Amino acid sequence: MKYIVCLGDGMADLPIDELGGKTPLEVADTPHIDWITRHGQSGLVHTVPGPFTPGSDVANMGILGYDPSQYYTGRGPIEAAAMGIKPGPGQVIFRCNLVTIIDNVMTSFTAGHVDNEDGSALLNELNEAFSGSLVTFFSGVSYRNIALFPEHLVDVTTTAPHDITDQNVTPYWPQGNPANEIRDIVLKAREILRQSPINQRRIASGQLPVTDIWPWSQGTMPNLPSFKERHGVTGGIVTAVDLLRGLAALTDLEFPLVSGATGFLDTNYQGKVSATLDILSRHPFGFIHIEAPDECGHLGDYAKKIQAIEDFDRHVVGPIRAYQHTHGDVAIMVLPDHPTPCSLKTHIKAPIPVAVYHPGITPDSSTVYSENGVRSGTFNFETPWDMMDAFLAIK
Repeated sequence: MKYIVCLGDGMADLPIDELGGKTPLEVADTPHIDWITRHGQSGLVHTVPGPFTPGSDVANMGILGYDPSQYYTGRGPIEAAAMGIKPGPGQVIFRCNLVTIIDNVMTSFTAGHVDNEDGSALLNELNEAFSGSLVTFFSGVSYRNIALFPEHLVDVTTTAPHDITDQNVTPYWPQGNPANEIRDIVLKAREILRQSPINQRRIASGQLPVTDIWPWSQGTMPNLPSFKERHGVTGGIVTAVDLLRGLAALTDLEFPLVSGATGFLDTNYQGKVSATLDILSRHPFGFIHIEAPDECGHLGDYAKKIQAIEDFDRHVVGPIRAYQHTHGDVAIMVLPDHPTPCSLKTHIKAPIPVAVYHPGITPDSSTVYSENGVRSGTFNFETPWDMMDAFLAIK
């Protein structure tokens, strides 16, 4: 028996006037996901529990079967786990975006999706400038990086930069007693970044400059039981982003590197599917994560989001369906982790649509996959860990 999760990050949305009051999921051509919905069971699940803010960290931890109220310590530590980063004495882990702030407005929380080469080179400049201190930067994928700061700064209150796109950043600077120390670090980094020849070249070529760092979601390393301890099966996660790779590392799941996996529309879909099927040749559980719908939601671009959803259906769910057709005893689950409405350019807390299929499942009445299309379905859960338990109980 094999179990496959196909997750399109941030696919769910709100109705959009320009789409006739429909959502991108309702407009997108998704024949493979609709087939799973029509021949399987579907419903709604609340992926972000209690007081937590809606984010991929909390939502995916829950989807994997772990209650964030027991295990969540911050996004930074999860991503650090993927990179093998261990804080030294007196240090704490922050997620650290490379961003573009112009006239004090968060113009781009991705610095125009800065490429790995420029991002890494800029962080090297910062490490030289902060040499000898407790401040250290580690390059991740594109704008997604890690910073180690003095451990007493863990008590500040921070804001995710994707929550304040196009807004004045002043009210969202770190808050709390040691906040001024973080501001000093950020302002020193700003001076170095804005004077960097790399940014002068980016501006000259029409690219957005990397003007600032934005530290957020700090914490200490969590301690999670392995996926096998939690669920009784082994497996792996295929993703382009360190967040999901970190969750894999923390739960003893495999997380192979896929060449050309970018976390955007140009990602290597075929390579990610191949890596997932390789995992399934050795383990019962595989999880393939596609970031592009979420990124397009943050951009506020519903046309690109529709494309991302259609690409996910064609290049991921389609091949996984073909695998199921030839291998038989395979359960498939398709879902997003949270909504990322184009109108808001950030995440919201709302139940997300989920669809599951196995040859032995009794179909319910849902026929089309969307936020509204699954409301008559029977696969409904108040928590994502209950959903994962039910999915892995399919025989």
